Amino acid sequence: MIKRYNGNPVVTKDQVKPSRPGFEVIGTFNAGVTKYMGDTLLLIRVAEKPVGSSESAVPYAVYDKEKNDIVVREFSKDTEGIDISDPRIITTTDQKYLTSISHFRLARSSDGFNFTIDDKPILSPGNDYEAFGIEDPRITMLDDKYYIVYSSASTYGIVTSLASTSDFHQFHREGVIFSPDNKDVVLFPDKINGKYYALHRPSGSLYGRPDIWIAESSNLIEWGNHRRIAAVRLGMWDCERIGAGAVPFLTDRGWVEIYHGADENSRYCLGVLLLDKDEPWKVLGRSLSPLIAPESSYEKQGFFNNVIFTCGAVVDNQSIYVYYGAADESIACFTMELADVFANLEAGCV
Repeated sequence: MIKRYNGNPVVTKDQVKPSRPGFEVIGTFNAGVTKYMGDTLLLIRVAEKPVGSSESAVPYAVYDKEKNDIVVREFSKDTEGIDISDPRIITTTDQKYLTSISHFRLARSSDGFNFTIDDKPILSPGNDYEAFGIEDPRITMLDDKYYIVYSSASTYGIVTSLASTSDFHQFHREGVIFSPDNKDVVLFPDKINGKYYALHRPSGSLYGRPDIWIAESSNLIEWGNHRRIAAVRLGMWDCERIGAGAVPFLTDRGWVEIYHGADENSRYCLGVLLLDKDEPWKVLGRSLSPLIAPESSYEKQGFFNNVIFTCGAVVDNQSIYVYYGAADESIACFTMELADVFANLEAGCV
């Protein structure tokens, strides 16, 4: 009974103005979600790139600490060893660079479907760890504050950063909480037996695979007691990589985590993990088949095809509104009931 909103996508790149002259928006996707003062808020990842000035060069943008601003640089397409076959990445003999740079933009809606989007970024790259951009925010309310975890990319790798706000006007950067390479971090919305918990996804291992881990903390900054809780499953829809998606929410059967998985063709789908209420490192159930897979044109065709990727959901009693990045280009929404989640698990879980 998954129901895609019939007005999807709810946010497209054409609705968002570039943050500065000489740039174009190429994607609005992977938004953190929360409720604030009765409205649904999206913290949208906006990817933009500099408009090329020459057919013989490929431009890219980075944050420059000395200038405290984003600057544009470029490589000649004739550079020895350069590879620009992937539209997302410039690969040179000694470094990889992103063709786009991302910031966060705030959008508001009173009905959860029709959004008004700010003209200016609300959070932009601001230090060396964020030089290539900030990506994929997740929002958790804890202790009367909203905490945003997000990926920060730079020559140092991909780290997980933490920011906090009480009003979505002023943000305080709390710092890096997971070292490279680590992403897909979500904070649980309540302490469990006196401790904070987070799901995360280490990657880049010589031997290991991109699996979901859990960690605990007493202060949201220092994390330890790391444990792997869910692995990729060979031959299945989530055989290549998995990662936490929406912030977990508590039910009478345990914590529900809507996660993403990708196969060998980089098709991204969503599934469900059911975690023990008091011992969330214990997996009680897991989707055998996807909860939702790319089917609609806006999910199958975009900047990166065949992608459904969530960073947040709103739970209203038994109804769940899941907001997701579609084909790395737009934001769409589907709704379901809590019973649909358990029906998916009961259809087969391992």
